[in-house]
Amino acid sequence: MDLRALGVEVTDLAYDTRTVLPGALFFCIPGSNVDGHDLAAEAVEKGAAALVVERRLPLDVPQLRVPSVREAMGPIAADFFGRPSHELEVAGITGTNGKTTSAFLLHSILETAGRRPALLTNIRRIVGGEERPTGLNTPEAIDLQRLLREMVDGGDRSCVMEATSIASSKGRLAEVRFAVLLFTNLTQDHLDFHGTMEEYFAAKRALFDHAEIAVVNVGDGWGRRLAGELPAAVVFHPEDELPFDLRLRGRFNRANAAGVAAAARALGIDDAAIRSGIEAVGGVPGRFETVDAGQPFAVIVDYAHTPDSLETVLRAARELGSGRLTVVFGAGGDRDREKRPLMGRVAAALADRAIVTTDNPRTEDPQAIAEQIADGTLEIVLDRREAIERALADAQADDVVVIAGKGADTEMEVAGRFVPFSDVQVARESLSA
Repeated sequence: MDLRALGVEVTDLAYDTRTVLPGALFFCIPGSNVDGHDLAAEAVEKGAAALVVERRLPLDVPQLRVPSVREAMGPIAADFFGRPSHELEVAGITGTNGKTTSAFLLHSILETAGRRPALLTNIRRIVGGEERPTGLNTPEAIDLQRLLREMVDGGDRSCVMEATSIASSKGRLAEVRFAVLLFTNLTQDHLDFHGTMEEYFAAKRALFDHAEIAVVNVGDGWGRRLAGELPAAVVFHPEDELPFDLRLRGRFNRANAAGVAAAARALGIDDAAIRSGIEAVGGVPGRFETVDAGQPFAVIVDYAHTPDSLETVLRAARELGSGRLTVVFGAGGDRDREKRPLMGRVAAALADRAIVTTDNPRTEDPQAIAEQIADGTLEIVLDRREAIERALADAQADDVVVIAGKGADTEMEVAGRFVPFSDVQVARESLSA
């Protein structure tokens, strides 16, 4: 889209009035809470030179009217920043579980292979060799295209990034070219947004229209369906033999390693670099992370927040000790409510003790969420710190304690506020007390 047709010089792009600079093109996105059209006057006062709108506004600046501001943002941002994904070897990872761990593994492989990779995940961002503050798993279209341009300008030759279904549905990944796109799996999550598993799958499937090479886990049912729709896809099974030593704990990490190895080979990376890269990763923050303070039992912190991921983590944790298995977990508020009782049933079936607690209740009542999970059968301790302390205080030699749901998060969202809270830190403090 040629912005010169607006008749003004556009020097920047913005969708948030807090980031508007003089000469910016401001996108008036209609949101669920705030309509960007209502903020247009403020944007103009701050120096916005033009607007992208869905309806004409009584403001004396050029306005580009489009059917959907959100859908227009990706293509315009890509053009404005010079289509940086065409100058980078972008490796995307999509799926319900395993995206972050797979991203860390693939980043290590690309680094070993000398491909100078950037990294975009919800727990770590590396651009031009420098750590950046984290944000959304997949940034908004303007932020993403800006970051990709900064990668190119900063000397990066490749980029490993998480590609989420919500980002796909919201057009954040429009005009991003993937040199390779890895599908890990699909299990119930985000149905508060997508509505059905079919729509969830469709959002993932759409991403592969922008991928030069698709790498698909056919050990997953949805993966088999995806591979059937993509005849040229490179496929792998989680049970594939790994020709290297995997340092990450948990059987499920074999699937992550098999997937990134297949993706790396598809990019032309030799087996020596793949092996060295994978073996260099000893852990990923908040992903089956061990908390060790010298105690005679295992403590694992993991991001598991779906029925499938919780089951996977508990089965893997059971192998770490011969004693009792305890799990402390909850479920986020304002999100897929159908999965709550399912998670409770998984915990009841696989753990010797399950403590249901608070986990990012957002605008919902923590007690109501916990009761939906516990279904009258599981122990409830709403204070998350207290729940963790109880589980650790009662643990004996050879037991395993899993603290699930938040992973590497350092905040908890409660009633519109972000309260500092880290499962890893609380566990360490409790073990050292």
